[in-house]
Amino acid sequence: MNPPQRKDLESPVQFLKGIGPELAKSLAKLNLHTVNDLLYHFPRRFEDRTHLPELRSVKPGQFVTIKGRLSRLDSRQVGRGRVIIRALLSDGRSGIYLVWFNQPWVKRRLERYRGEIIAYGMVKDGQNALEMHSPEYELLEEDDSGEDFARITPIYPLTEGVPQWLVRKAVNSALLHYVEVVEDPLPEKILHHYDLKTLKWSLAQIHQPNTEAHRLEARKRLVFDEFLAIQLAMQMRRALQQQEPGNAFEIPSNMPERIAELLPFKLTNAQDRVVGEILGDMSLPAPMNRLLQGDVGSGKTAVAACALMACVADGFQGALMAPTEILAEQHYQNLRALFSKSGLEVALLVGKHTAKQKEKIYSDVANGKSQIVIGTHALIQEGVSFAKLGLIIVDEQHRFGVMQRAALREKGFGHPDLLVMTATPIPRTLTMAVYGDLELSVIDELPPGRQAIKTHWRTPTDRQKVYEGVRKLISEGRQAYFVCPMVSESEKMLAQAAEELHRRLSTMIFTELRVGLLHGQMKSKEKEAAMEAFRRHDLDILVSTTVIEVGVDVPNASVMVIEDANRFGLSQLHQLRGRVGRGKHQSFCILVADPTNEEAIARMEIMVKTTDGFEIAEEDLRLRGPGELAGTRQHGNLDFKLADLVQDGKMLEVARQAAIKLINYDPDLSRPEHRLLAKVVSEKSTSMANLPVA
Repeated sequence: MNPPQRKDLESPVQFLKGIGPELAKSLAKLNLHTVNDLLYHFPRRFEDRTHLPELRSVKPGQFVTIKGRLSRLDSRQVGRGRVIIRALLSDGRSGIYLVWFNQPWVKRRLERYRGEIIAYGMVKDGQNALEMHSPEYELLEEDDSGEDFARITPIYPLTEGVPQWLVRKAVNSALLHYVEVVEDPLPEKILHHYDLKTLKWSLAQIHQPNTEAHRLEARKRLVFDEFLAIQLAMQMRRALQQQEPGNAFEIPSNMPERIAELLPFKLTNAQDRVVGEILGDMSLPAPMNRLLQGDVGSGKTAVAACALMACVADGFQGALMAPTEILAEQHYQNLRALFSKSGLEVALLVGKHTAKQKEKIYSDVANGKSQIVIGTHALIQEGVSFAKLGLIIVDEQHRFGVMQRAALREKGFGHPDLLVMTATPIPRTLTMAVYGDLELSVIDELPPGRQAIKTHWRTPTDRQKVYEGVRKLISEGRQAYFVCPMVSESEKMLAQAAEELHRRLSTMIFTELRVGLLHGQMKSKEKEAAMEAFRRHDLDILVSTTVIEVGVDVPNASVMVIEDANRFGLSQLHQLRGRVGRGKHQSFCILVADPTNEEAIARMEIMVKTTDGFEIAEEDLRLRGPGELAGTRQHGNLDFKLADLVQDGKMLEVARQAAIKLINYDPDLSRPEHRLLAKVVSEKSTSMANLPVA
């Protein structure tokens, strides 16, 4: 391959000065193939090596940069083929031993050198003197002050076989020879308005900052770029969705009265507001694309029922897709009871139906007899067709892939309205980053009469007291859940753990009580039987895995004991806790845990402190980062190289407002000054292909 004739950011790294084909192979292990890859391979942290202390002042445990001359150099064998090299670095008053293990070439390099050496590493106590093991070092020639080494030094993310010096060398070469050809996608007007530095300056300073203030300015600009690209892509996608022809539902003028007749309770102010937002969307000629967030027990099903009633009132069908058969069946029972007075036909379609049952359901759905269809992913099977599907509701939407939602929408009449619901509160920053193209509704109020669940953290040594408390509540007529430890991601191992906990509780602890078992390895009929027995109060205690995490509603269950709670994530603990507290009685959640690290302790403390799902979600984001939350790992690549949704929330809001303003001014970014920005957004849209779409 011939070297490029002109400077191009897509030039292969092998043509950089000092790299070549062999070193390029090493860089490829980090997916660094082009100059552009190098420029955007940002340091994960920095070490300040600008301070050169006297050697006699350094202390063990410090990371320091030191300078001096070698006054002694020796090596010795320790076992077969192993060697230790020790070099005494002296500044004339004191000395520190530099130590290398199994690097004989270091001795060959140092024994021929007579000049000064500068080194960086952590100081340790040695046998007779201070030591610095495997330091980074540089040999200083007569005309070299060491300023290139003694600076704020970038530390890059690496992989096996790729040394730090190689990445630094390649990045430095890229900056030296190519940063001049970097084109800035942001017009001068935007840079000035948001007080941002140029892209060239920012790329140089993020890799080789002159000062900490310069590094922060560079990071600010590059974080803004990352957020702006994704927000522009989402705003453009939202604009395209709004241009699609939808079904403008005619909402009856007496809808409030119909809702009052439908529901056996009065909507909360928050539910009433959200119903208004949804019906407003449904009345528009563009398809609804709305995300409904509501904490556990906030009444999302009632809101969904109102939307379904408005849909059917205008001659359309509605479908509700749930992630599990247990949840689908519960929605079916609840909605069928609600709609029984109005004579609406509600159907249930799940995988367990026989071929004959499916044939009947398929027919009723296809000819429009079934006006509301509740189901699992069975709804998207090939044989299912709707007469006039106008509204799709997806519950616990993060459990479905993009293709599954799209497959159901393709069965709709024209472009059906979409309402996606989640009982997993999502932090505001994550909502903007992942669901920025959806309108957002939040139910931020619990129904009246609901008492806050009291949560207690107990250690394993307190188990006997926990058992006594559970026994007392059961003697008062209540029921209890015991959730088994999260021993593994394996369903089989979880089932074994649940069976062992069930055996211990039923034969050793609560021998006089009725103890049931529920886990994912049981057959569907066995799971239904166990759940139904618990609902009917034929069981006092239900031992379960996390299959009861979502959707199970037993108002009489007022206590949940979560064994080894430190093994569960915050979001999961909050979801599990939400299975109690659904009736009129005071409910309790007992976390039995012996956490061994700070993060696990923090999870227990926040669970005890608050029942606010959004506060818990913010803490979960802080502890775990965005990739683990809200199923975002299945949602494509946000590709944030620098941006942090915890640290940079304010900048995300700034970028979002900037994107909205830009799209209002130039909807398709076709103006000349936005040419480069349009290219960046196009590339981002490609990487976002699997983000949640309506």
